[in-house]
Amino acid sequence: MAILSIDELKKLVANPQPPCVSLYMPTQKAGAEIRQNPIRFKNLIREAEERLDAIGIRHTEAINFLQPAMELDRGDFWEHQDEGLVIFISPHLFHYYCVPIEFPELVVVGKQFHIKPLLHLINNDGNFYVLALSQKDVKFFAGTGHSFNEVQVENMPHRLVETLLEDELQKGVQHRVGTPRGGNGNPAQHPGSVHGQGSPDREKHEEDILQFCYAVDTALHDQLREEKSPLVLAGVEYLFPIYQEANTYPHLLAESINGNPEIINPEQLHDEAWRIVAPSFQEDKRAAIELYEQLVGEGTGKATDDIREIIPAAYYQRVDSLFVAVGEQKWGKFDAETTTVDLHPEPEPDDEDMLDFAAVHTMLNGGRVYTLESEDMPSGAIVAAIFRY
Repeated sequence: MAILSIDELKKLVANPQPPCVSLYMPTQKAGAEIRQNPIRFKNLIREAEERLDAIGIRHTEAINFLQPAMELDRGDFWEHQDEGLVIFISPHLFHYYCVPIEFPELVVVGKQFHIKPLLHLINNDGNFYVLALSQKDVKFFAGTGHSFNEVQVENMPHRLVETLLEDELQKGVQHRVGTPRGGNGNPAQHPGSVHGQGSPDREKHEEDILQFCYAVDTALHDQLREEKSPLVLAGVEYLFPIYQEANTYPHLLAESINGNPEIINPEQLHDEAWRIVAPSFQEDKRAAIELYEQLVGEGTGKATDDIREIIPAAYYQRVDSLFVAVGEQKWGKFDAETTTVDLHPEPEPDDEDMLDFAAVHTMLNGGRVYTLESEDMPSGAIVAAIFRY
């Protein structure tokens, strides 16, 4: 099973090879209700076969096409579920995800995978990172509100003594201690001033720790080069100002998790980090909605809830921020040559959910997608957008 992330979703939709089949279903995790899982699954497979037949794929070909998904239908698979199951199938791709939210049953067959419900999961979880730092161990985690996994970082040092030994063997490679490198650190602060005046041995030890932090930051710099998600530091309190001096990642948060991460289990790390980062995710969404309402009120033409204007704008990279109702679908087709949008009350063969279409192209073109419940949508619409120009 693949790990769900925004990068994973981008890979799924970047180069589609139709037909693309998307299956969503709620799953039961325990008890007698588990028996409902294979029944629902078989019904969705049958519906997918009918949808494939409607676009001209013969029944035997449809069965072969769906065979990778059908092979999941076994007892041990259904006994290890979360609240929802998502399956994507195309001619050269098969992925499935067990996710911690419940979905309505849905089958979509089209030119593109249907990913809007998963964007809602990721957006409302919020992606963040945790650096668990101690002199004897360094671990790096990627998390959301529902998940927390350790990530192996290339060239990441793990012990202070090993890093210092390597530095001795490779003179000139390490950064000069005390030279500011940017980031969130205070350029005027030096490790010897962190705890006031101390013995030469203590000052030397703090310089060694700073050297260690530089090595950690260098490894993370490559890992987080294109990232904007918040990074939370976990460690004993005296390490915070030293690491801040070495840090070059602009999204390191000021608030940290205080304690020895060697004895803090991952569940505790996740809970503490989520407490720190969760408010900022909601604030971003509120600020975007306020900006949308301001632009609509000013009548600048830079914001609208007209779906026929939003769809071509998303396709041609004009959408900066998109707000879309997660539980709604609007079926239709988009003609890129004429920039016209043809909408239908019920899905027709080769139709796409135009809300999902807008979300996919906004995401691929570097815009931000905010998925909301229908009652929380600005203007009471099913889709709204802020344009770049």
